[in-house]
Formats: sequence, C-alpha cells, structure tokens
Amino acid sequence: MSKPDELLVDVAALVESGHSNQMTLTVVAGGAVITGRLAPEAVWRQRVSEVLADSASLNEFSAVFTTTTREQKAPTHLHFHVARILQGTVGIPETGGMYRVAIDDVSAWTMGDFSYSDH
Repeated sequence: MSKPDELLVDVAALVESGHSNQMTLTVVAGGAVITGRLAPEAVWRQRVSEVLADSASLNEFSAVFTTTTREQKAPTHLHFHVARILQGTVGIPETGGMYRVAIDDVSAWTMGDFSYSDH
C-alpha cells in the first residue's frame, strides 16, 4: 500500500493504548496470509526477548528487544503473537509464532483469525 489504511492504524493504536492481546486479525502482506492475535509492541518485544534469552545459541540477541522504542504518533507495525502463516489448510507454525508486519505492507485484512482442525 502506498498509504497505510487509516482504519487499520486506528485498530493498531487501540491495541497499543489498551495493552490488550485479545484482538484477533488476519492480514495479507507480501502475498502471505497471517492470522493471529495482536499484542502491544512492548509486550511483543518482551516475549521475543524472553524466548531468545532462553536459547543457549541466541541469548545474546535478547537485549536488542528490550531497548525502549521511540515514541510515535501512529503505529507503523502490527505485532502478532500466537500467529500462523496460512499455507493451504495448514498454519505454520502449528503452535503459533511472533510476527512483526509493517502496516504499509498490508494489502487486505479482516477482523478475526482462522482456526484449524485435523478433522
């Protein structure tokens, strides 16, 4: 998108201001469909930092995610957790992952996420 969708920016701003991680969203970005829950950036960064800190080979990267972010008027990224990239009838990874998506890269979106069933 050349100009970010103002409604999507407003949704991201509400997630940021409320520090809630219950908003589910599905987006198309770069041809990929990503579905999951949004988290405030600070919460997302903290969780990524914790995961990296627990890794023997990646723990040195943990501190990068705990640095404070500069204050911005409007969010520029969506921060997904427990999210999956849809590939056919499968969500990758099965357990959900942590994704950061630039709002400028979102070409389509809808409220809610997709659930999966093995049946």
